[in-house]
Amino acid sequence: MPETVHCVKLGRELPGLEKQPFPGELGKRILENVSAQGWEMWREHSTLLINHYGLNLADPGATKTLADEMEKFFFGEDARVPDEWVPEGQGTGAGIPGAGGKGAPQGKGAPGQK
Repeated sequence: MPETVHCVKLGRELPGLEKQPFPGELGKRILENVSAQGWEMWREHSTLLINHYGLNLADPGATKTLADEMEKFFFGEDARVPDEWVPEGQGTGAGIPGAGGKGAPQGKGAPGQK
């Protein structure tokens, strides 16, 4: 069972990672300061980045870009999620987008509406 850590992303004590998820000093900082739940959030976010920007992880430049984004995600300004954040699927189904629900209903003519 992994030790608990005070997760810098979620702002509370949670089970940590079992092993260093990334090489080097950044991986060590993540192991010591990020929960397993916080790391899963990064995995989902990184997939978005890879797909959106068409990153090829065999390219050292793409790997560096992803590492820079990882640093910002966990340790940059505004990296912590709001206190009222609830993991997807555990919310009420309404309210803050990404807060466990699908967000507030959008009005007619809003982006994404026909």
